[in-house]
Amino acid sequence: MQGKVEEKIEKIEDAIVESTMWEKFSDFLNLHIDFSDKITVSVRDLIIIVSVIFITTIFLRILLKVLTRRLPEEDKGKFSVVYGYFRWLIYVIILLITLNGIGVNVTAVFAASAALLIGIGLALQTFFQDIISGVFILIDQSAHVGDIIEIDGKVGRVEEIKLRTTRAVTIDNKVLIIPNHLYLTNILYNWTQNGTSTRESITVGVAYGSDVELVKKLLLQAAESHEAVLKHPAATVLFTDFGDSALTFKLIFTLNDSFNAVMPKSDIRFTINKLFKDHNISIPFPQRDVHIIHKPNEEKPS
Repeated sequence: MQGKVEEKIEKIEDAIVESTMWEKFSDFLNLHIDFSDKITVSVRDLIIIVSVIFITTIFLRILLKVLTRRLPEEDKGKFSVVYGYFRWLIYVIILLITLNGIGVNVTAVFAASAALLIGIGLALQTFFQDIISGVFILIDQSAHVGDIIEIDGKVGRVEEIKLRTTRAVTIDNKVLIIPNHLYLTNILYNWTQNGTSTRESITVGVAYGSDVELVKKLLLQAAESHEAVLKHPAATVLFTDFGDSALTFKLIFTLNDSFNAVMPKSDIRFTINKLFKDHNISIPFPQRDVHIIHKPNEEKPS
């Protein structure tokens, strides 16, 4: 009998201890953090906010996998970037709903941070322009990773399209960081949107009296002898003008890698110069006759 009494006493003591611990834990959860007179958040509220954000993150990751499951590999990266912008909007909406659900006056939050938000908005105008432009780039597909683009007189191969900037590498292996808003304010030349091969040209002038048929033959020979020049479409020569000092010709040919066109074009110019020298065809330079007229009342120079 005495043993049963002691057992009941122990259970009562354990219940009292547990009740005390729960009260302390409950008091901890109810501990409030005051951000202002109108904005106060308890520890329980913070745990709820963190839990909601964590669940939202898991949900968004699962949704991304479902949406991109049937997309081609080359389009998954583009969709992920656009989806990243959309994800932050979802976080903001969920956070506001959660704050309103736990009793936080969302209007007071906006009122307290209105001046700060206005200041940030004015300071980050260009930043948001870059973000919006980045979305437009992916939607209208004006540029892709691997494309060769020319903007504001600069040429580069696109390596990465980020949230705010596009990273490209120039012909001389320098990194070109392009703010995305320049796509909206400048003319963009996409060298490779219609394919990697491009038509290139070299302009050269020869002296008057030269055999123009021989000039055409030598220009075609110079182009066709280079391994980087494609056989189809075939190279061609245009007689473009009777210049002040020369007959002007344009050699047109096709390269498969326009990004590295500088070296093939240089090689072809070397070949043209050699062929012209071998066949006595001169490349003239501008010449001017200067006549000095002296007035009668002026003394002639001694």
